[in-house]
Amino acid sequence: MPGPRSWTRAEGYEVSTDPARLDIERIHRFLSTSYWSSGIPLEVVERAVAHSLPFGLYSPSGEQIGFARTVTDRATYAYLADVYVEADHRGHGLGKFLMSCVMTHPELQGLRRWALATADAHGLYERHGFAPPAVPHIHLFIEHSPDELWP
Repeated sequence: MPGPRSWTRAEGYEVSTDPARLDIERIHRFLSTSYWSSGIPLEVVERAVAHSLPFGLYSPSGEQIGFARTVTDRATYAYLADVYVEADHRGHGLGKFLMSCVMTHPELQGLRRWALATADAHGLYERHGFAPPAVPHIHLFIEHSPDELWP
């Protein structure tokens, strides 16, 4: 697989897929208080990131301020997960920038299916083509609440 990629906006914000740049403890702090992975253990975050294509979002000073990852075979399917921009940096189009980088990544082109789950960011994802399943009765899931997994 090709090496890490990066994208930079005029203001100096950057998105990078270099896993060596990620601040896993910072990602864990955010995710462990989010509605979708409340209480997630650090070890689970480490394993999830290690087995995904990660996208770190960085301020002009190089501080990590956001994150996204795709769980993908890079051929037919990608599940978009753990997308966030830290609260102090919202309202500047950085979520749109991060999503644009994810969706244009060369290794994620031509996939048959993308999936994600969100409770509050439908507008952001709809801009990139996400919609409810066209044939919902063919999709099946096994789902566990965070309380069941990480008491």
